[in-house]
Amino acid sequence: MEPEKLDEQFGIPGVMSFHRTPDGLVYAAITTPAAAATVYLQGAHLAHWQPTGERPVLFLSKKTELKPGKAIRGGVPISFPWFAVDKKTDRVDGKPGPSHGFARTQEWTLAFAAVMGEDLHLSFTLGPTELSRRMGFDRFRMAFGLSIGRTLTMRLTVANEGETPLIFEEALHTYYAVEDVRSTTVTGLEPTSYLDKAAGGVTVPAELEPARFAGPTDRVYDHMESTCVIEDAGRKIIVEKDGSETTVVFNPWKAMADLGEEEWPNLLCVETANANESLITLAPGAGHTMTAKVRVEA
Repeated sequence: MEPEKLDEQFGIPGVMSFHRTPDGLVYAAITTPAAAATVYLQGAHLAHWQPTGERPVLFLSKKTELKPGKAIRGGVPISFPWFAVDKKTDRVDGKPGPSHGFARTQEWTLAFAAVMGEDLHLSFTLGPTELSRRMGFDRFRMAFGLSIGRTLTMRLTVANEGETPLIFEEALHTYYAVEDVRSTTVTGLEPTSYLDKAAGGVTVPAELEPARFAGPTDRVYDHMESTCVIEDAGRKIIVEKDGSETTVVFNPWKAMADLGEEEWPNLLCVETANANESLITLAPGAGHTMTAKVRVEA
């Protein structure tokens, strides 16, 4: 939908207006008394969230291409219906599907927008697309709810509209902005072992101390439902979750095609997910909701 039409239907004077990047992505620019944010309709992708008086909480790469069909490096990509690499090697045209699935590069539909108190509430929906049908996903429905204020609430719901079980993985692949990942710690993971994908997929026993980072990091904590706290340069980013049994922690420790050499120290992904051993099996007619709630404390 064109930005002008979205402004007519959903624009809120002084709070939310719609625009298009030079390369064609439509986004909502949001300013409330409590926070500023940016949300792209492609992927229902929250790219920026900054509570008033705070530093930005989300990281967005300066090198990411804001083009239709290109995954955005940073913010909160939505991974669905698989996490990371597609395990089906001949998913489409004899090849695996795209990394982290198709939801993050499809155009979602904005269905609801309203201000309640100081918070802006948004709801996006996604159903089967030409791409998803080619990959065998033609009987699902998704909704992504955002509550944007001093606290950020993200709620992802998946419904099975088919006649057979729907099996999937999902993640809110959240990139947090940190001053330096090498001096950042994460608490809440201490009692849980993890799959160390950066070390070739070995299982590491619970470390019983806050997580620290000194090299490439790609950890999958299965059966992990606890709150995580990112301690970063005088502030705490508190990530509560519900309906999620996996937490993923990631930093590439190097430049990438869409990530500068000077940028990787400033990001840490702590992802609310259901993946690996905790993938979801939905019966016909059933639904599942996964929620992440983020706030900042000094």
